[in-house]
Amino acid sequence: MSAARRPSWLLSTLDGYQRRWIVRDVLAGLSAGAVVVPQAMAYATIADLPVQVGLYTCIVPMLVYALLGGSRAMSVSTTSTIATLTATTLVSAGVAAGADDAIGALMMLTLLVGVVLLLARACRLGSLVENISGATALGLKIGVGATVAVGQLPKLLGETFDFSGHGFLRSLVAVGEALDSVNVPTLLLSAGSIATLLLLKRFAPRVPGTLVVVAAGMLLVGVGGIDDLGVDLIAPVTGGLPVPGIPDLSEAAALVPGALAIAVMAFLESAAVARSLRQATEPQIDSDQELFATGAANTVGAFFSAMPAAGGFSQSAVNQGAGARSQLATLTTVALAVAVALFLAPVLSLLPEATLAAMVFTAVAGLVNIPELVRWARISRIDFWVATAVAAIGLTAGLLPAVAVGVVVTLVLVLRELNIPRIRVVGRRGSALGVEPERGLYTANALANQRLIVQTVSAQAEPVRTLVLGLPQQVVMSITVLDTLEALDRELSQLGVLLHLAAVPEAAAAVAARTPWYSGLVEAGRVHPTVDIGLRAAADREGSGGVHPGEVADER
Repeated sequence: MSAARRPSWLLSTLDGYQRRWIVRDVLAGLSAGAVVVPQAMAYATIADLPVQVGLYTCIVPMLVYALLGGSRAMSVSTTSTIATLTATTLVSAGVAAGADDAIGALMMLTLLVGVVLLLARACRLGSLVENISGATALGLKIGVGATVAVGQLPKLLGETFDFSGHGFLRSLVAVGEALDSVNVPTLLLSAGSIATLLLLKRFAPRVPGTLVVVAAGMLLVGVGGIDDLGVDLIAPVTGGLPVPGIPDLSEAAALVPGALAIAVMAFLESAAVARSLRQATEPQIDSDQELFATGAANTVGAFFSAMPAAGGFSQSAVNQGAGARSQLATLTTVALAVAVALFLAPVLSLLPEATLAAMVFTAVAGLVNIPELVRWARISRIDFWVATAVAAIGLTAGLLPAVAVGVVVTLVLVLRELNIPRIRVVGRRGSALGVEPERGLYTANALANQRLIVQTVSAQAEPVRTLVLGLPQQVVMSITVLDTLEALDRELSQLGVLLHLAAVPEAAAAVAARTPWYSGLVEAGRVHPTVDIGLRAAADREGSGGVHPGEVADER
């Protein structure tokens, strides 16, 4: 379909596409698939879900994002953060791991995540969500990384229990209590898998380490028979494509808090990955388009037993590094996942649990970024303590409370920054002073700005008889702001200073004109197109012996 005939939101990454890129896109998709397919299966085990659920997440959500997304190289499936929050949410909702209703609850959770993201898109909240601070994100990643790493220890050690999704401290205590059940062959396999992944990442980054350890693990089972030594295998993999189903509506209410947290993290991860991968020659990433694409990917994927999905950095980096020029690479990855689901299910059933656990363990180890936390401690103490607090809450109270606290702390810090009044002097002519607030006035900062304006006038070395207040950033005019400006006019009059307004945007002026006070300013010639014009008018009035501010106050 040509760009002229298809909607602008459909396959937008094919705009300007050249035929000579096809081979590079296909090779990039295969390279990314070698990472994302086994990785998604591994992440499914974080939530104690069947590995085919990870496969399904590599098919439907990835396909939908490829059609609707704006990032040319981003690969959308599940991530370690999202998988961990999924596990925590299911456990918190009382959904038992491996229970018959687990898939129905998972579908409902994924659907809720998609709906939240689509509602955020409808309300154009893309830029608002992106205000979540880097400190909050770092703290969450540390909490997720440590929680997931501890949660994988039983499988790495071959212990006889599973405590996924129950939090860092409880899992750590449970691991210690079960140390007497460690299986040595499993421990050796885990150590070898982790070492292989780390060495390949360090010395041969182009080699898909996840594919190597998966193939090695299955060979050790199929040829070496290590499962006879007590090495546990994954549950038998159900072959075939995902079958449409209906989410379990009975679990909806219990899953809403977790869905909100996952939706926030899904968009934050996707937006961060999309922006980090964008080339200078590519279009800017549209936050609202990413909200829509990610929301649609989750909403559609919910009906095909997919986990909540978001942009993953590792597979996306592989995708871009292999030369991906459009989402055709993702469509290639989807085709690979379909082939695996259709033809390789019996072979996948030979995969040791320890191999998948090693993949997850190495993937999340990088999230516990202590050096970055130390660097932040040297640069910004506030960011350091926010990150530390969010991480501590994640490790003690759980990841869902950590997300909630992180969002609240971020909003408090944003509001605190917005509410700090900042006034700049932009000109002076005789006894006329021109000032402008650096930000628009609104309910929370109007009074503070009023006080600072009065202080600024009083602090001038030479007396001020006219103040020209420029409001070029006052796009929205509320009643509270109007009342504050009228109170400022009265207070300045008592100090012998006449207030003029300038550069009021048209929409704001239209609202203000409905009040007698502002209409009186207009009639008195005290509203001007620019501050400079207002200063000249005030100087001319002063030179001609204009009205004294006290007389104006009496007339009002």
